[in-house]
Amino acid sequence: MHHQDSLKVAAAQINCAFADLDANLEHHREYIDQARAEDVELLVFPELSLTGYGLGRQVMEVAIPREDPRLATLASACGDMQTVVGFVEEASPGEYYNALAIMQRGEIIAVHRKLNLPSYGGLEEGKWFTHGNELTHTDVRPGWSNTPLICADMWNPALVHAALLARPTLLCAPINSASGIVSEDFSNEQNWHVNVRFYAMTYGTPVIMVNRYGPEGDSHFWGGSCILGPRGEFLARAEDREMLITTTLSRKAIANARFELPTHRDADTPLIRELMAGYR
Repeated sequence: MHHQDSLKVAAAQINCAFADLDANLEHHREYIDQARAEDVELLVFPELSLTGYGLGRQVMEVAIPREDPRLATLASACGDMQTVVGFVEEASPGEYYNALAIMQRGEIIAVHRKLNLPSYGGLEEGKWFTHGNELTHTDVRPGWSNTPLICADMWNPALVHAALLARPTLLCAPINSASGIVSEDFSNEQNWHVNVRFYAMTYGTPVIMVNRYGPEGDSHFWGGSCILGPRGEFLARAEDREMLITTTLSRKAIANARFELPTHRDADTPLIRELMAGYR
């Protein structure tokens, strides 16, 4: 099978209507149509993009199973473009996940459940959601694969390492980051870019980080969405508004970066496993 050397990718930096699935589905359709018109092959929306973030007990009201016909309708609008959408998944009565629906060829090909649920500062996801326990890996096009991690997943370095051992061609990181939500002294705006640039550069892996932009209640989501190349360089950056950002990734550039800094090759998993065996 012939591997394509380039992949056109996009991030949809949007805001969402709080707990209003129908309005958010319509908003997603607009960006899906725009991305398809621009021949995008992978489109990523923010975390919980169909529901909004600070849901509390309303998690129950906005949760839908992965078989929900509204997701199927959205998937059919995506065509061959792989699209990553944030939603609250109902797995069984009372069991809810902060999840991503990964859509392609008119169907949901995978669901990623957030692994690391933050319960610090103004964050209390551990109270409302069940945590996932599996990594997700999907093929986008011949020679291109995608691993998604949701927001706080990216702040557990061992999780990121484990996700990248499968050598995905790229990592997508849908987030919901509001100014000052962790603490007054912790700058989300600066620290998120340190985080994603470090991983992109260390693993020679492009990262699509997509945040919301705009208000929800008393919170302000600061945007800052970006697409990074395999040396941690900015290939596209969003302005302070709702917008679609796009760029074309190069498989050859990824190969060069990984050949020069062979993090995957030298990961020494047997040694790491042995060292970690002593910790509980």
